[in-house]
Amino acid sequence: MENNQQNKGTFAWVGLVIMTLAAGAFGFMYFDQKGQTETKEVAIVEKAKELAFTQTKLDSVSRNLDAKIAETQQLGGNIEELMKVKARLETDKANLKKNMRFEIGKYTAKIKEYEQFLADKDVELVKLREENGVLAATNQNLSTENTGLKTEKEALTQVKQQLTDSVMTYSSQNRELSEKVAIGAALKAENIKVLAVTPKGKIKNDDSYKAKRVDKIRLQFTLPSNPLTQPEEKEIYVRVLDPDGAVISDEAMGSGKFNWKGQEMMFTTKDRVAYQNTNQMVEMTYDNAQRFRPGKYSVEVYSEGFRIGSSNFTIK
Repeated sequence: MENNQQNKGTFAWVGLVIMTLAAGAFGFMYFDQKGQTETKEVAIVEKAKELAFTQTKLDSVSRNLDAKIAETQQLGGNIEELMKVKARLETDKANLKKNMRFEIGKYTAKIKEYEQFLADKDVELVKLREENGVLAATNQNLSTENTGLKTEKEALTQVKQQLTDSVMTYSSQNRELSEKVAIGAALKAENIKVLAVTPKGKIKNDDSYKAKRVDKIRLQFTLPSNPLTQPEEKEIYVRVLDPDGAVISDEAMGSGKFNWKGQEMMFTTKDRVAYQNTNQMVEMTYDNAQRFRPGKYSVEVYSEGFRIGSSNFTIK
């Protein structure tokens, strides 16, 4: 009986020790887990503070940069470099929001670079302000001078208008005079004769010719002297019109086109004559490959944009 009581006491003591050890173990585990949680919470809080601080610094740099861009642009400076840095800054800000596991050291270095860049731009802005101050003073002086010159300018404008009107009047008169001189200096083809050349080479001079006896026609005329006409080589065109009014032409025989009063006209034959201003005689021959049919023909002579003479002949 006594032994049983002793065994029970021993078991009770052992159980108490075990429970005490278990409680101690659970307590240690509890406080250790709690310590780790608190450490993580502290780390998260610190990371959040670093993120907020970095974001604030970047925002401050961004506002400062915007101000630099606005002022530089207003002063007429070059903002190309500023805009490139602005784009890079916006990229850094966007990446910061996306990445919670950022490196504070990396962004701290970036912020220092941005701040140094802004400091350098402050120096450039001081120079730009000084330059604009000089320009403003110069503009003020120019404005004052301009006010004084305005009256003179108006007077000069009035004189200029008067001169323009005079020039236009003189130009019109000069153009009319030039036209009169050109007309006066134009060649004249006088005493025009149309001769017939027979197949045997004989020359016939009459008002009308038999078709079978006309192989070629020879045009004779005089270029009278004119003190207004320059003695130089002149190009003379001849148009022979058949009884229906059509121009006789054959490219194989030298026919072609020339310009008269802005329009192209066919010519029968042409020649270059060395005008000597000596009342000289000119002869031009046209060999018609086809027979002249009966009827009345017209002859027109042109040179230097003028019709200088005309005549006619008849084929029986």
